[in-house]
Amino acid sequence: MSREFEIRREVVLPAAPEEVFAAVTTHTGAWMFPTEKVPAVGGEGPDDPTVKAWEPPHRFEVRVDGEDGWFNALEYVIEARDGGTAVLRYVHSGVLSEEDWDGQYDGASLHTDFYLHTLGQYLEFFTGRPAAFADVQGPAASRTPDGFEVLLRALGVTDAMGVGDRLRGGPPGTDPLDAVIDYRTAHFLGLRTDGALYRFFGRNAFKAPVGMTIHLFDGAQDGTADAGRAEAAWQRWIDGVYAPQSAG
Repeated sequence: MSREFEIRREVVLPAAPEEVFAAVTTHTGAWMFPTEKVPAVGGEGPDDPTVKAWEPPHRFEVRVDGEDGWFNALEYVIEARDGGTAVLRYVHSGVLSEEDWDGQYDGASLHTDFYLHTLGQYLEFFTGRPAAFADVQGPAASRTPDGFEVLLRALGVTDAMGVGDRLRGGPPGTDPLDAVIDYRTAHFLGLRTDGALYRFFGRNAFKAPVGMTIHLFDGAQDGTADAGRAEAAWQRWIDGVYAPQSAG
C-alpha cells in the first residue's frame, strides 16, 4: 500500500530569478545532484515529457509517473524581491510506501531543507561557475545508529562546533580542507571552501548508509578529472572509517 505526500517550502535566495531558474533547471549538479533539463535548440523548453512547465525565469515543473498511481513531482515558482534577491516557493509531492511512511517523509523533508540551503550557498558564493559533481556512499557498516557520529569524529568535528566554525584536514590524496561549517544538524553537515561545497548525509537515521556529495568549482572547465580524483580519495577514506580495526 502507498500514500501521497507533499513537502512545501518558501525560501529567500541571494540571486535574481534568472539565476535561480538556471540553478534549478540546468545547474542542479552544483547544489543537489545532476538532473539537468537543457532547453531544446529553437524550442520553448526541454524535449522531455517529464517537464510539465517551463516558464523562465518564474516557473518550472517536472513530474514522473509510474504504475498503480505512483508519481514524483517537483514545482519551483520564483519571484523577484528587492535588492537582487528572489523568493522560491517549492513543492515536492508524490507517493511513499505505507510501510514506515513517517520515516520516509521525515527523511525527504530534512533532505529538502539541506538541499535548499545548499542552493542558497551555491547562489551566494559560486553562481555561474562550472561545477563538477562527485558522489560517495558509505559501506553497509555505516548504517549503525552511531554511523554519522563516527563520520563526524573522523572528520574532526566536535560536539561544540557549529555554523561559522572552521575545519581543517581531509583525506590523503585530496587538497587539504580549509572549510567553514555552513550547515549542521543532527543528520547533516555542510562544509564550504573557497572552491567547493562538501555535503555529508547521516542517512543511517533513515535505514541507509551515510554518504557525501562534493561540488567542485575549481579546476578544468568540465572538472571531470578533479571530480574523479576527489571521489576516489574520499571513497577510500569513508570505507576506511568503517573498516574493522585490526586487533593489536
